[in-house]
Amino acid sequence: MKQIITIVRILPFLSYDIRHDHSGYPTVYLSYASGLTPFSLRLSSDARLQFSANGGYKMKYKIMMAATLLAGSVAGHTYAADSSPEYVSDWWHQSVNVVGSYHTRFGPQLNNDLYLEYEAFAHKDWFDFYGYLDLPKFFGTGNGNDNGIWDRHKGSPMFMEIEPRFSIDKLTGTDLGFGPFKEWYFANNYIYDMGPNNANRQNTWYMGLGTDIDTGTKLALSMNVYAKYQWQNYGAANENSWDGYRFKIKYMLPLTTLWGGNLAYIGFTNVDWDSDLGEKAGPVRTGNSIASSHILSLSYDHWHYSLVARYFHNGGQWADGSTLNFGQGDFSTRNTGWGYYAVVGYSF
Repeated sequence: MKQIITIVRILPFLSYDIRHDHSGYPTVYLSYASGLTPFSLRLSSDARLQFSANGGYKMKYKIMMAATLLAGSVAGHTYAADSSPEYVSDWWHQSVNVVGSYHTRFGPQLNNDLYLEYEAFAHKDWFDFYGYLDLPKFFGTGNGNDNGIWDRHKGSPMFMEIEPRFSIDKLTGTDLGFGPFKEWYFANNYIYDMGPNNANRQNTWYMGLGTDIDTGTKLALSMNVYAKYQWQNYGAANENSWDGYRFKIKYMLPLTTLWGGNLAYIGFTNVDWDSDLGEKAGPVRTGNSIASSHILSLSYDHWHYSLVARYFHNGGQWADGSTLNFGQGDFSTRNTGWGYYAVVGYSF
């Protein structure tokens, strides 16, 4: 609109009107002050110019000059809008990912997998969200310990984790921020593993208090502290009880542009403590565990690529170095150490 007004001021013999046709393209109509419409101008996304004109040669010449200026000005605007990424939602950010994992240590045996994942995050008004839904072993690839969606009566057809937070500040209309603590949330972390039976199913709800922290830098930082209620836990001794606490810290630091994309370092760490599982289940289980993920992410408008290194300490609350036997001979647990992931995803 500003470009058109500028041109009309330069060429005051013209007046203008803007309409959109059924396809959404802007059509600009210019006319003489007398009301005669000598031509119409249509701008398409590829900046093509269509017009028809009446009147004398000199007037046609002036009109063509105006049309050329409008084409260069408005079509540039149109092209910029059309070249921007388009998504299903402007606030619910989602993607489908293919994830390869190596030596993950949540269970008593090392696990490798290749699976499909739906991931989403959002922040709108009082609602903050992150979550993902995994289809384990979706591509039929993994090591001998890996079971998934196609392994009937064995593996899990779905694993889900969501982290909804609800702003106490916005819901109450009260500014509770002080110092570096910008906003406070009722924070949740819910985990569900949809195994075929109780021995293969997990159902855990962490609930507590969360906050966003102003670091005074480009680093985005948040923290949450939860109490845990444990329903199913693969048949473990701490089921159906309040059992311990979790501290979660999450951060994201933009690094630079690389190969036309945005490179960022993302991290999050879960620290679980004060669980009764170690006392109830004996020396092979523990009352604490740590999982700390470190992510290098390269993002484009739609595609994104990530490499992840995750450190486990007593992963899944299995005591590292314990001796177990599941009917195929003794083995030693390796629940402290590094696991790795590679991710390719498409945002839509």
